[in-house]
Amino acid sequence: MRNDNNIKKDIITKVVKAEWEMFTNVENAGGKAVCQEDYATFEINRTGQALSWSEAVLKSYLADLNRAKEQGRNLMTEKYARMMASTSPSEYEAIKDLLPQLGTDIPVLIDKIVPIVLEWEETLLQKYPHILKTGRPLHSSEDSPGVTSLETYFRGELATYSKETLNLYYENLLQQKAENINGSEVTLQYAVTQYGFNSLEEVNEKLKTK
Repeated sequence: MRNDNNIKKDIITKVVKAEWEMFTNVENAGGKAVCQEDYATFEINRTGQALSWSEAVLKSYLADLNRAKEQGRNLMTEKYARMMASTSPSEYEAIKDLLPQLGTDIPVLIDKIVPIVLEWEETLLQKYPHILKTGRPLHSSEDSPGVTSLETYFRGELATYSKETLNLYYENLLQQKAENINGSEVTLQYAVTQYGFNSLEEVNEKLKTK
């Protein structure tokens, strides 16, 4: 009988494969972006995020991805489009009616989820400032046409999840908080180990000297 870790690993592999297929098919005004041809980086980033999720969240999200594919929807395209509400409001006005309508309970769930993750990110910024400063700014108030904050990116992505996935994800976050687990740190730790480092402390110290 297969153990839970192997089952979770298999689900993550399927999730990342489905996401990559959608990601590479996002249409950009200037043609394919460099990141759309960099599977290695994509795989590290998305696997790291998925590792912080419970098996129940992963199964539900995989169902979301499969259902979207059957419906001819690209969740990655929708995610980037929704980000524009903050980064490019006038452009967003022109496309917002093309996006699926969100039920009234979806924004409520998103507003419960986002503060938890932002709190984790703010903790990481205090612990590993030199790592975090190489990434996105944290808050939507820092958005501009050329810069998308983690909050805006995250809200855009959450808006592509089903209500079931959002509920399971929120439960997962609450469980991690109860166990004093920083889900964002789980993701970041995975990334640094994939790049050959032993710890977040090691990377932070290395970046400090640059």
